[in-house]
Amino acid sequence: MTSPPPSPAEESAMRRAVELAATALGRTSPNPVVGCVILGADGTPVGEGFHRGAGQPHAEVEALAVAGDRARGGTAVVTLEPCAHQGRTGPCAEALLRAGIARVVYAVPDPDPTAAGGARRLRDAGVEVTGGVLRAEAERGNELWLTAVRRGRPCVTWKFGGTLDGRAAAPDGTSRWITGPESRQDAHALRAAHDAVLVGSGTLRTDDPHLGLRHGVAGAPALRVVLDRDGTIAPHARVLDDAAPTLVVTGPHTPKPALHDRHEVLRVPVTGGALDIAVLLDDLWARGVRSVLLEGGARLAASFVAQGLLDRVVAYVAPLVLGAAARPVLGDFGAHTLMAGLRLRLGEATRLGDDVRLLLRTRELPGGEAPGAGAGDRAEGRTAGGGVG
Repeated sequence: MTSPPPSPAEESAMRRAVELAATALGRTSPNPVVGCVILGADGTPVGEGFHRGAGQPHAEVEALAVAGDRARGGTAVVTLEPCAHQGRTGPCAEALLRAGIARVVYAVPDPDPTAAGGARRLRDAGVEVTGGVLRAEAERGNELWLTAVRRGRPCVTWKFGGTLDGRAAAPDGTSRWITGPESRQDAHALRAAHDAVLVGSGTLRTDDPHLGLRHGVAGAPALRVVLDRDGTIAPHARVLDDAAPTLVVTGPHTPKPALHDRHEVLRVPVTGGALDIAVLLDDLWARGVRSVLLEGGARLAASFVAQGLLDRVVAYVAPLVLGAAARPVLGDFGAHTLMAGLRLRLGEATRLGDDVRLLLRTRELPGGEAPGAGAGDRAEGRTAGGGVG
């Protein structure tokens, strides 16, 4: 039996559900961000909710609690297919059935095999179900988690601020400030949306970054991850304060740095003289990290590109040129022909003050994998790098 297309009221409710989901970005991993709106039998909104974090009620349960008896005979509009498994909380599909929901409209099928199947369970119980409603909008809102689950590793976003000619610093090493204040504030909001922020040893030595949230951006601090192959991190490094936990990644035989109890050392293999970033991503996945923001520097970004481990790029491009003597934003990753280069898909272009913010992806959204390299594969013609450190 074919379900009817969404009504204008249901599409409006889905847009609201996408907004609700976005309010929890950076706080729900290893779970997705999800929003839900309940429409009463007459089509008017009677409840809404969103998932606030692992172990907390799912969006559907929150919205049903607000709606109460008004949900009976109504419609649940949700950004992700209701789950069908028992985790820290019960299956949302069963909660919807108990509430007497007559119709479910969802945007994105759940790609997690342990949670999928809610739509089938609801249909089997006689509930009218329509999927794929405003899927593109919901995909973008939940992109980090969806990408991670589809690829079995954290979604990796490379963020950089650079000049029009692709330079990250002047020949004398100065880089503050290439981009304007609007870009810097937006970059901190981007940081707040990710579970972890990663820098290499070069950035650690040159910039002594803190990797916290500033510029009035609220949110939970991300896990700070620093690559330190040789164990040279200074005890007084800003990234080792008590503002957030820090994971210091070293080689298997590197002397263990002295750290406060809140911080941790992770040892990973050294491949080709550099830390194995694929092993690092596996470890972060096991910790529940579903998104990583790569913030520096040129060698680190090149290593992720070379191994096919980059998913998105957020570039803040300033109206400035520095010339060939300045430092590039990206190092060599083995692309010596046009065919071997990494061709990105433009998602968004936004003006921020005098700068332009570009969001680019290595694969298309919405949906699963686009044609091309699979998860963790090297693009054809590109050489594999070991890592960086």
